[in-house]
Amino acid sequence: MAATILPFSCCPAPLSPPPCSTHQAHQPLNLRARTGRRVIRATGLGDFGARDPFPAELESNFGEKVVGNMNTEHKILIPNASALCLSQLECSPIPHLQPPMPMDEAKLLLFKIVGWRLLDEEEGLKLQCVWKLRDFKCSIDLLNRIAKVAEEAGHFPSLYLEQPCQVRAELWTPSIGGLSMNDFVVAAKIDKIKISDLVPRKRIWA
Repeated sequence: MAATILPFSCCPAPLSPPPCSTHQAHQPLNLRARTGRRVIRATGLGDFGARDPFPAELESNFGEKVVGNMNTEHKILIPNASALCLSQLECSPIPHLQPPMPMDEAKLLLFKIVGWRLLDEEEGLKLQCVWKLRDFKCSIDLLNRIAKVAEEAGHFPSLYLEQPCQVRAELWTPSIGGLSMNDFVVAAKIDKIKISDLVPRKRIWA
């Protein structure tokens, strides 16, 4: 009986790995925060990579069912401070020779805190926030809550009772003549203070 010659190969050709698979896992994040008409590009958010497989995944031989480059390097890198929630950070000692934070860096960090604004004064850059409260007792209560947060953080704002129903706070680092990361950390911690029971109640019309 004559042998039959097939016009095609019985063994499928090996699949080639997708291009650039060894580099895409290490590209830094590039996020954009749109605020009104201004678009701020968030930079320096750290480098996030893929994780190594768990033992149970290795036992399942899942790698035999996946198309990819087996030589891809996997890294788990910790993001830098600007990628983390500022309220979760702790204040650190500031060396006297440390220069104050530049304006462009302060403007980027300003988007991580709520209700604060930058002041450019003779003493240097400052953070300022103003609250309008329901009455004098609520103003005193807010001052006490801010004082407790500042004492726990070890970095203290300047607090002012401007009116019976208005409180103002300013943050800066006098030892360096401007702003430091500690000022933004404390501002973020102050943002987490509950004030819903202190502000004027909104009227709801039927």
